Amino acid sequence: MTTPTVIRYEPRGAARDLFSTKASEVLLDGPAGTGKSLACLWRLHLACLKYPGIRCLIARKTAVSLGSTTLVTFEEEVAAAALAERVVKWFGGSPKEAAAYRYTNGSRIVVGGLDKPEKIMSSAYDLVFVDEGIELVVADWEAILTRLRHGKLPWQQAIIASNPGPDKHWLNQRAKQAGMTRLISRHRDNPAYVRADGSFTERGTSYFDILNKLTGVRKLRLVDGKWASAEGVIYEEWDDAIHLVDRFPIPWDWPRWWTVDFGYTHPFVLQWWAEDPDGRLFLYREIFHTQRLVEDHAAQALMLVTEPVPDVAQRPDESPLDAINAGRRRWVEPKPRGVICDHDAEGRATLERHLGMSTVKAHKAVTEGIQAFQARLKVAGDGRPRIGIMRDSVVERDPSLVEARQPTCTAEEIPGYVWAVKPGGELKEEPRKEEDDGCDAGRYMVAERDFGRQPRYRSFRY
Repeated sequence: MTTPTVIRYEPRGAARDLFSTKASEVLLDGPAGTGKSLACLWRLHLACLKYPGIRCLIARKTAVSLGSTTLVTFEEEVAAAALAERVVKWFGGSPKEAAAYRYTNGSRIVVGGLDKPEKIMSSAYDLVFVDEGIELVVADWEAILTRLRHGKLPWQQAIIASNPGPDKHWLNQRAKQAGMTRLISRHRDNPAYVRADGSFTERGTSYFDILNKLTGVRKLRLVDGKWASAEGVIYEEWDDAIHLVDRFPIPWDWPRWWTVDFGYTHPFVLQWWAEDPDGRLFLYREIFHTQRLVEDHAAQALMLVTEPVPDVAQRPDESPLDAINAGRRRWVEPKPRGVICDHDAEGRATLERHLGMSTVKAHKAVTEGIQAFQARLKVAGDGRPRIGIMRDSVVERDPSLVEARQPTCTAEEIPGYVWAVKPGGELKEEPRKEEDDGCDAGRYMVAERDFGRQPRYRSFRY
């Protein structure tokens, strides 16, 4: 006789309440590290084990972010035993069917990103869990609600988990109205960090040492769990729902630029920009990383924009620039019309040497640059702003920035980009020189195009 697997999960606080509510719309929100995603994943997993034949969905705004975060938690902390015992099997998807976790009792958990809705939104579900709800627009959520019609559970439910964001975000406003149940999660709800008696575990002590270093709006949101906007925020016009855009193929004839803000302890930022025929700027790729040399960033950048020439022997130890010059690698996108850099002379010289390109100094007029960026954020007559950032533009997330709960890309940096404060509390007419690296690089791009100077075409050295 097979010994049944014992599943141990003891939800606390809002996580416990999640298992008892039958509300059709549920928001589970609270600070970082309270176990929100874990509770939602357990909710779906246990329901699938208990109710044969139900159909569930785990989703995020993008499929890439889902696979690198939420699904790792599901496989390692929730369904590890079930996967090992083959009670649950992974199905990687097919042209006709979305990827899913298949249970032996016929239940399914479909997984996918809302950026590729064709398969996941063509089915009906009993339970839906959307992680990082702050990334969604209201149309995404309302489309999900139309899928709650499978009818195999006694109730149908869509759960959205999120850290707090701006107080005017649609999710916060919807939770204040009738129809959506809000469950507020707190750090004491997470047994990995806080024991039942309220004392910190070893992991909790280390985690809170990081959280306690946060300041400003990120402290309000990630530590205090408040939906708040930064005091003295510079880009008040910024709205994720408007300025973050889904990825799309960029036509070859759109002009490209690269902008660079040098850093080592602070992030080194290299941004790729494209300009459409109407003059709109789109950030479509960026390196945002600390603790690496300029020459290493240059090599990575060239690897991202080139590929091996077919049927030409490659040399594994050869630098990307040497491979390009030798005809062993070729460009797969247009070369930039200019590489616009911070004025660091040593950094520029090193970058030029390892890119094989000349660089130009950025316009450094801070106030004028900020004003130009603000103007582009405003929605134009056609209902669109004149600047946007493509989702998941960052090439790789710096683990040290993730661990320190600091911005890992420009889109995460903008909401906390604030004016410096004088000793008496009055705001200065200059930004605070912290967590501004991506914003500086973005300002260089806007200034280059909007200050009335013609594009500066540069010769390439290969």
